[in-house]
Parts: sequence; structure tokens; C-alpha cells
Amino acid sequence: MGTQNKIVLVTGGSRGLGKNAAIHLAKKGLNVLLTYQSKKGDAEETVAELKEIGVNAAALQLNVGDTKSFDGFINEIKSALKSVFNADKLDYLVNNAGVGIHASFEETTEAQFDTLLNIQFKGVFFLTQKVLAILNNGGGIVNVSTGLARFALPGYAAYASMKGAMETLTKYQAKELGARGINVNIIAPGAIETDFGGGAVRDNEHLNKMIASQTALGRVGMPDDIGGVIAFLCTEEAKWINAQRIEASGGMFL
Repeated sequence: MGTQNKIVLVTGGSRGLGKNAAIHLAKKGLNVLLTYQSKKGDAEETVAELKEIGVNAAALQLNVGDTKSFDGFINEIKSALKSVFNADKLDYLVNNAGVGIHASFEETTEAQFDTLLNIQFKGVFFLTQKVLAILNNGGGIVNVSTGLARFALPGYAAYASMKGAMETLTKYQAKELGARGINVNIIAPGAIETDFGGGAVRDNEHLNKMIASQTALGRVGMPDDIGGVIAFLCTEEAKWINAQRIEASGGMFL
């Protein structure tokens, strides 16, 4: 089975970092099934771009924070696998979908906490559990963390805590899924210029300069700095990398 037959599910793949990862995956010859939450137009545009690269692609709607929708979503994946990809299983899962909420520890509300918990941890935990039934042995999982789980910048206590939980979960998944030949890793991006968190890193010149000055390579990150690493982790070349937290931050706060 050549790489061109491999299929990867990228959650939150219609824009930002997820879209960038999807494009890099397509350039490596992987077929891409991506999810979007509300922006169907963006998702369809991304699917068209992926097809132009020469792979097969499709998009499905998913709210990662709504675990009750997962059984129905898995059925939709099975249908899409048959009709679009002529397959019955996935090879890779990239758990990228997420939201950023900026609030000091003191002012974080329970509603904000629950939103982050459901989308960044609980949803990923149970979605991955459901996907296992349609994930090929010898495949792989890529989770997404943040540099903020290693260093602390005020305002991300809840967000970074969920990512810290994901880093621990990654090790347990690697340990327990190893018998199936599935490797599991987690990538930790530093600050990147995307829409994420209202586009603060991209649009706030002061913040942008501050981060650049604290980064060994002297600038803030771009989606291209991360997407290629995610794609690499979904290849045979990366097969022996397992249970690792790989930070792609240009050397922030060293």
C-alpha cells in the first residue's frame, strides 16, 4: 500500500494551521478528510485546493466539543471513506481543532473552562477513542499542544492546562496502542501568525515584536513552520518517533 493510498483525518482542517497541515499532507501524497465547525465555504475551498495538488479530499462538519455527536460523525466518516476514497479505514488522525481563550487565572469563568475542557481535552479524548475502530494498524495519531505548556505567559492558565493533559494522554495512547503498531506524538507550536485567538500574534505589533525578541530564530512562527512537521509525523519516515512532544517554536524562551 503506497503513501498515495493513505488517508488522514484532520480536525479543524478548513483554515489556519489545520489547513496548512492538510496542504503539506497532500503534497506528500496523502488523501485528506478534513472537518470544519461552521465555515462550510472555507472547507469546500480547501478541498478544491487539495484536489488541485492531486490527491483525493472531502470535508465533514464536526463540533469537537460535542461528544454526543461522535457516533453519528463516525458513521459519516465510514460513508465518506467508501464513496470518496474507496476505503474502509483511516491511516492517520490529526487532532488539530481547537479554540483559544485568553483570560487571567483569576478571571477565568467556569463557562470558559468548560469550553476549553470539552474542545481541547474531553472531545479529543473520546473522538480518538471512537476513531480507533476505523484506524488501520500501523497508522498514527498526531495531537497538538502548545509552547505554553512548557513556559507560562499570563492569560492561558486554562488553555495550557488542557494541553498539558493532552501531553500526558499522548504517552498513554502511545503505550496502549503500540501493540497495534500505531505511533502517537504531540506537536507543540510556539506563537504563530494565524486567526487563532483573534489573530493577536499576527495583528498586535507589540506582541509580535516581543515574541520575536524571545525566539532564538528571531521571528514569530508562520503556519508553514508547523504544517510540514505535522505532515512529516504522518509518514513512514517518522514511524520510529513515538510518545514524543515535539516543540516547533523557533526556540522560544530558551
